[in-house]
Amino acid sequence: MERGWRWLWGRCPGIGRSRLLALEALAASHGVSLAHLWTWPLARLADNLRWPAAVMHQLDGYRRCCGMEPDLSIPMEALMPGDQAWPAPLDALETPPLCLFHRGDSALLPVLQRRQAVAVVGTRSPSVHGLSMADRLGRALAQAGWPVLSGLAEGIDAAVHRGCLAEDGAPIAVLGTHLDRVYPSHHRDLQATIARSGLLLSERFPHDVPRPGHFAARNRLIVALASALVIVECPERSGALISARHAEALNCPIWVVPADAGRRSARGSNALLGPRAAPLLTADSLVAQLGPGPLGARDCLEPLLAPQDQIVDQDLKGALENGATLDELQRGLGRPVGALSRELVQLELQGLVVCESGQRWRSL
Repeated sequence: MERGWRWLWGRCPGIGRSRLLALEALAASHGVSLAHLWTWPLARLADNLRWPAAVMHQLDGYRRCCGMEPDLSIPMEALMPGDQAWPAPLDALETPPLCLFHRGDSALLPVLQRRQAVAVVGTRSPSVHGLSMADRLGRALAQAGWPVLSGLAEGIDAAVHRGCLAEDGAPIAVLGTHLDRVYPSHHRDLQATIARSGLLLSERFPHDVPRPGHFAARNRLIVALASALVIVECPERSGALISARHAEALNCPIWVVPADAGRRSARGSNALLGPRAAPLLTADSLVAQLGPGPLGARDCLEPLLAPQDQIVDQDLKGALENGATLDELQRGLGRPVGALSRELVQLELQGLVVCESGQRWRSL
C-alpha cells in the first residue's frame, strides 16, 4: 500500500525524488504514513515543507483532481526505489529518477544493477567512418556478451543498436520520451525490435510531453548504468559531452574513437582525448580490455558476415579504385546515400575498403 502512495505523491507536478524524500521524512517525524499526509490541509503541509508557492498550488490542484480516495494502482512496467529490481547505481546520481519504466527482457535488469553494460554514444550527424565504428562496436560487444547501452537517437546511437541486434545481442535503449512515444518517428521498427530482443528504459511518465531537456537528462541514466562509456564522434555542443561529464563524476572509464581533426562533427570527442579519455582504435581492442561480458562470450573469431554477403559489387569496386567520397559515389552511381553507407560499412568490416583522410573511401 505504501508503494502505491509513493507512486501517487510522485506523480504530482513539481514533486521529484528529493521532495518525495522530504514528504517521507515529514511523515516519519510525525509517526504517520504518506496516506495520512494526503489528508492534511494545504496550509499545514506548506508550514512544514516550506516549498515554493507554485509547487503548493500544483499540489492543491493535483489532490483535488485525485480525490480523497485516489487510485493507487501502479503500471506493471514501473520500477520504484526500494523495489527488488531497482538499479541501485541510479541512486548515486545527483538527481536520481523518481521512477523507471521498462519494457522488454526484464532479465537484463540484474545486469544493470551490477553496471555490467557498455554505453556507446555520439552525434546524430556522424561521418560514414563514425557509423562504421558504431556498427563494429555494437557487433563486437554483442559477440563478447556485453549488453549495449545507448539512447536510440539518430546517428551513432541507432547504428550501435543495429550492430548489436545484427549479432543477436542485447541492446538497451534509454529513451528521452515515455515508452509509448517514438522519437525520431522513423525509429518505430527499431524501437519495437529492441523491446523484443533487449530492453527499453525511461524515467518519463506516460503522457509526459517531450521537452528538449529530457533528452539531455537521460544521458545521466545511461552512464550510471554502464561500466564503461565509448564516445564515437560528437561536435563541441553535444549530449555525448554531457555523458562524458557524468562519467567523470561517477568514475566511469571513457574511451573515444579518434576522428578526422578537420570534421566539425568530431571536434568535441577529439578534445576529450588525453587525460580525460583513452583513444579507441578498434572494437576488438575494447573487447580485449573489457574481457567477456555477463551474457557469455561467443567465438570472437566467427566471421561477421556470411560468405554469400562477401560478394563485392563490381560497380562500387570500380568507383573506389582511385578513391571517392560518399557524395561522389552517390552522384556517380545514382544510389541512395543510406544504402551506399551500409555497403561501405560492410565492405570495411570485411577489410575490402578503407576510409582515408578527408572521408575518401578506397578499395584495398
